[in-house]
Amino acid sequence: MKTLSAKQKKVLDYLTRFTEEHGYAPSVRDVAEGCGLNSATVAQYYLGVLEREGYINRSRGISRSISLPGAGTRSMRLVPLLGTIAAGSPIPVPNDTTWEMTPEEMIEVSDDIIRGRTNVFALRVKGTSMIDALVDDGDTVLLTQTRTAEDGSMVAVWLQDSNEVTLKKIYREPGRIRLQPANQFMAPFYCQPEDVEIQGKVIGLIRKLD
Repeated sequence: MKTLSAKQKKVLDYLTRFTEEHGYAPSVRDVAEGCGLNSATVAQYYLGVLEREGYINRSRGISRSISLPGAGTRSMRLVPLLGTIAAGSPIPVPNDTTWEMTPEEMIEVSDDIIRGRTNVFALRVKGTSMIDALVDDGDTVLLTQTRTAEDGSMVAVWLQDSNEVTLKKIYREPGRIRLQPANQFMAPFYCQPEDVEIQGKVIGLIRKLD
């Protein structure tokens, strides 16, 4: 390992601090914003330097896969892929009213992302309403099963009145729930609180690279 420049050390310190505070790795956009870099491209450059010099590890095609190297081989976990979720207009839930179903397949995911959680599942994304949050059509999102999530979280929600499910960011407003796309060309959904049930909170992303 070579001696790091002041900027490289700032990025490495940010990675360490963010991971310790949140329990998962930052995104490239997080790194750019947290370190005062001009763009995600500049952040990618510094991450590439740190990886090349052995200060960090990254898994290709997996969002938030940055990890600090430790002893031993990175462990992997099998996660059930339960179906497809809409990142666009809501689509019907795949089986009755629950995600607890027979998986389509089991996918292998680094435990750096799972971080000891036992209630993780995966859903394939259909649509582009979360594209500005770097979630594209055909990606696979990893979620932890939960019925609650803080405002601004990206969640899978079941809309009980229409028996449909969608992937959006959730915000609680007086007398209603706002389900916010991350796409400047799409408007938010507004729902009654009693019609919205959170099914899971997004903790990671898998992308197939062509």
